[in-house]
Amino acid sequence: MALRKRDDAHRYATRLEDMLPALWPHIRLTSHRELLPDQEPRQKMPPSPERIVVLVIGSERGLCGTFNTAVVGCAERHLAELPAGAQVELMVLGTRVSRIFHRRRQPLRWSGTLSMMALPDYRLALSLTRQWLARYQAHDLDAVDLVYNAYRGTVRYIPTVVRLIPPALPATEQAGNSSSELWPPPIIETDPVSLYTRLIEQWISASLYSLLLDSAAAEHSARFQLLEGATQNAKRLVTELMLVVQTARKQAITREMQDLAAGAGLIGTRPE
Repeated sequence: MALRKRDDAHRYATRLEDMLPALWPHIRLTSHRELLPDQEPRQKMPPSPERIVVLVIGSERGLCGTFNTAVVGCAERHLAELPAGAQVELMVLGTRVSRIFHRRRQPLRWSGTLSMMALPDYRLALSLTRQWLARYQAHDLDAVDLVYNAYRGTVRYIPTVVRLIPPALPATEQAGNSSSELWPPPIIETDPVSLYTRLIEQWISASLYSLLLDSAAAEHSARFQLLEGATQNAKRLVTELMLVVQTARKQAITREMQDLAAGAGLIGTRPE
């Protein structure tokens, strides 16, 4: 289910990307704008250290092996590689990862929980996206990095770092050139800047939701592997114990038959 929903979110993000070629020429002709990606350099900004939010996505439940310790280790390596003097805000999704950071005395700016009985909710991705974009537009935030376990097939995952903001959109120049070849030309009935801002918000939230589902798929895959191994070990242990019980039972029956035979005088020492 997680993989199916992840693919749906990815297709939705791809459809949003396909709208960029129609919007970009109109945005370039607009004089007033505060675009979300770095399409236009920020002017009159005071020099300050880079402000980065690092969101670490873990699990809410246990029984998934080294799933949480692996993503925490990847996050710590990423934090060590960030530029010196950067203002880093560490955020966590998942109680298990939060506990690991607390044990290691790593301060957290924010920690959230995931559902224990269901997949991540899209409303969570949309809420986080809107908060980050509001801070990004207010020049209170420069980048958002996500650290999570990426699903790489059955019982396989890889700790991965992805930069969510600013978004890695298709090349705008190419989009602008290709839009002139569209026929019939698209009709835009609303403010292009507002439409573009809404598109970027939806694109980032869909991307975040896709990563949350990818992490959920990796978590369930790791738990399946661990529980499958435990099941196999339990079956092997049951088989070994069954053999021990059967051997002990055979020995007990043999001794009982020998005692009965000896009591009946069927076995004993022959006279010389």
